[in-house]
Amino acid sequence: MKQKLFYVILIASFALSAVAHYSHMSKTLQFVLCCIAVVFAAGFMGKATESVAHYAGERIGGFLNATFGNAAELIIAIFLVKDGLYDMVKASITGSIIGNMLLVLGLSVLLGGLKFKVQKFNVMLAGYNASLMLLAVVALFIPALFAKSFTTKETDTLSLIVAVILIVAYALWLLFSMITHKEELADVAAVQAEEAHAHEINWSKGKSVLFLVIATVMVAFISEWLVGTLEEFTHKFGLSELFVGAFLIAIIGNAAEHSAAVFLALKNKIGAAVEIAIGSSLQIALFVAPVLVLVSYFMGNTMNIVFTVYELAAIGVSAVIAKSISQDGSTSWYEGVLLLVVYVILGIAFYLV
Repeated sequence: MKQKLFYVILIASFALSAVAHYSHMSKTLQFVLCCIAVVFAAGFMGKATESVAHYAGERIGGFLNATFGNAAELIIAIFLVKDGLYDMVKASITGSIIGNMLLVLGLSVLLGGLKFKVQKFNVMLAGYNASLMLLAVVALFIPALFAKSFTTKETDTLSLIVAVILIVAYALWLLFSMITHKEELADVAAVQAEEAHAHEINWSKGKSVLFLVIATVMVAFISEWLVGTLEEFTHKFGLSELFVGAFLIAIIGNAAEHSAAVFLALKNKIGAAVEIAIGSSLQIALFVAPVLVLVSYFMGNTMNIVFTVYELAAIGVSAVIAKSISQDGSTSWYEGVLLLVVYVILGIAFYLV
């Protein structure tokens, strides 16, 4: 019954947002309808990715959850790049990184911890995640540090080189974590929990893949409609591009991770939830952001990878506390509270900028 209601709302919200867009209703109404539609479409995507993950295996499943969960952010960002809204793109990248590390991980740890006193996951994987988070911070700090000493052309060149290096580093991480050291990084507890809940998967492999494709197409359309409303909506309510990009777009785009990660944490699969949350942040920093730089280059106007002091501070703070909490391979509900407190503080600061 609940599933039928979800699908009805999903189809209705998608149809209403389409009607609002093509009939040129007010931008505010379009924005609201698109936000509702993308949340349900992302939820549908989260369920589809979890189903695919069941057939593909735990590590690949976590990667697929993070990848398709980031599809909404990537699609929205590409349309923003196309429109030349680079500041909003960087803000949305920042928001995605801190949103996953603080909001998604915080909610997962809090709600999972309220149900299970202590939740544990692979310590070795936690250590590598922490190191990769620091790599992401360093890679974003360096261009900003040297930008004032460079010409625009030199900054663009450095951004392109850093982008390529980060993509290569991320590809090597996938090789390391999924092939050469797959067994060492496996989460035994998560695999056991998956086996215990296997009966809950009620889609076939083919249907799961089909629904994942449909969900991705839906998110792509809604994202394009949503981007078309942002400029007028931002001006009407006096919101900064920094706040809209870093929090509104990020929260909307992260809906798939919210649903999937929290759902897994409540099943005592905190390892998979951490993989989605931190893995998604790493994917944004080491793959999505560099890809957007390359996409902008091929569109004829390179978007540099120089972030503002506010954005760098937010990413740095998020990485430090997420590293501190996750590096021991265990979590409790209070650690989730700590992550959410930092997220709220950053949200208020960004709103007041």
